Amino acid sequence: MLSTPRERRVDPRLGLALLTLLLLALISLATGVYDLSLSSLFDGAALQDNLVLLASRIPRTVAIILVGMSMGVAGMIMQLLSRNRFVSPSTAGTTEAAALGILVITMIAPNSSVFTKIVVSSAFALAGTALLLLILRRIPLRSPLIVPLLGIMLGGVIAAFTTFLAYRFNFLQSLAAWTTGDFSRILRGRYELLWISGALTAVAWFAADRLTVAGMGEAFTRNLGVNYGRIMALGLTVVSLITAVNVVNVGSIPFIGLVVPNVVSMLVGDNVRRAIPYLAIFGAGFVLVCDILGRTLRYPYEIPIGTMVGFIGGALFLVLLLRRSARVG
Repeated sequence: MLSTPRERRVDPRLGLALLTLLLLALISLATGVYDLSLSSLFDGAALQDNLVLLASRIPRTVAIILVGMSMGVAGMIMQLLSRNRFVSPSTAGTTEAAALGILVITMIAPNSSVFTKIVVSSAFALAGTALLLLILRRIPLRSPLIVPLLGIMLGGVIAAFTTFLAYRFNFLQSLAAWTTGDFSRILRGRYELLWISGALTAVAWFAADRLTVAGMGEAFTRNLGVNYGRIMALGLTVVSLITAVNVVNVGSIPFIGLVVPNVVSMLVGDNVRRAIPYLAIFGAGFVLVCDILGRTLRYPYEIPIGTMVGFIGGALFLVLLLRRSARVG
């Protein structure tokens, strides 16, 4: 698809969003129990401040940005491929399937590498997402709200089975770490694999035009001479890998892939190539705001990011449901 000159213009809202994201990142660097003085970082005597910044604050902020941007993009891909605004990794069983994959590989090979866990978790996430799509093809959908409800039900079944296995083989404590997102354990040397999520976001941007076409339906895609099956496989693989990488490294964080794409769609429309920069910025900014609130509301204690995003994202999800119900009515 060729962009018109108007589409190639830089939207001033994008520049403002970037500045806001930069400000939030600086606030994140300055927030924490340790009193870090950013003005003293260039002082040769401030060795402790430099250590805290380089070993903890910067890795944490970078991890937040990578998770937010990648999950926002993954949510839009799922919504395009399923052609439903209420589908995301957290409402399609993808996240729960990824957690099940981590549990299975941990039970079978406890000493396996993080990369191996990501590969196995991705395979389970892909299978869970494909299962939901198969179910949707066999059920008449009279309302778009049925899709997320089925996804939540499927995720609940997978989560219940995962909890049973964890209880049976004494992995409940480990399961809690995978199902509750938390950036407090992010340190230098323990977050670098999250750059895979950033690379997958770039892959989605390169395939943006094809994903946009796929979102218009199978018949339309095939009439244009585009291989619909390959686009579906690419999109689901990207979503599964992003979900697995994030769950393995920081745990499950709900609603990012649901709320962010809906907000961005209301602002810039459904063209994936145009929307991806906004998805990345808004997703990162949303997670940064939730993380900053989690570190300050009960200072010096910290509320896990999964809890904060679940509370705020759940409220926004209800607003989206009510708006859609009002339109249908």
